[in-house]
Amino acid sequence: MKEGIHPETTATTIFCACGEEYETLSTGDDIRVEVCSSCHPFYTGKQRTAARGGRVERFNEKYGRVQADDSSEEEAEDQEDN
Repeated sequence: MKEGIHPETTATTIFCACGEEYETLSTGDDIRVEVCSSCHPFYTGKQRTAARGGRVERFNEKYGRVQADDSSEEEAEDQEDN
């Protein structure tokens, strides 16, 4: 490695929102992150508590649209009554 061209590295602590702390070397100061390997759903195997749903579901909830499955069930019940 050439002398004098690389930035200075110092001991740095990484703080996660879940409370986990990691010691590492970095060119910056202390680092704050929202997700780490201790709380990330991919590594823990758990889903997030705030499942938002897809765009279509949110649109239907917002504007009161009825899905096609619901209407076909109502039609089937009406036909059975006749």
